[in-house]
Amino acid sequence: MEIKQANRDVILKVYVKPRSRNFNLIFDGSDITISCREKPVKGKVNRELIRELSRLFHKEVELLSGSTSRKKTILIKHIEEHEVRRILLQSASSR
Repeated sequence: MEIKQANRDVILKVYVKPRSRNFNLIFDGSDITISCREKPVKGKVNRELIRELSRLFHKEVELLSGSTSRKKTILIKHIEEHEVRRILLQSASSR
């Protein structure tokens, strides 16, 4: 997957697993896998993903592409790439 700076925002490419027991984030330095509790019905997973990532980064989060796919492109507004990596590493190690 990918983490890329885009002006003052960061673009994340993630792989999402629906119907998991808990919301969980796995970041191994390059790939980002996110387990969501919701079923992939009527955008429930997408809403959970945006809500949880907004809480994690304390920033506005937007789904750019992949609304019906497990591979999604996410935009995190007004943040630097190094800050995203730091938060992802902290979050992945604490779960």
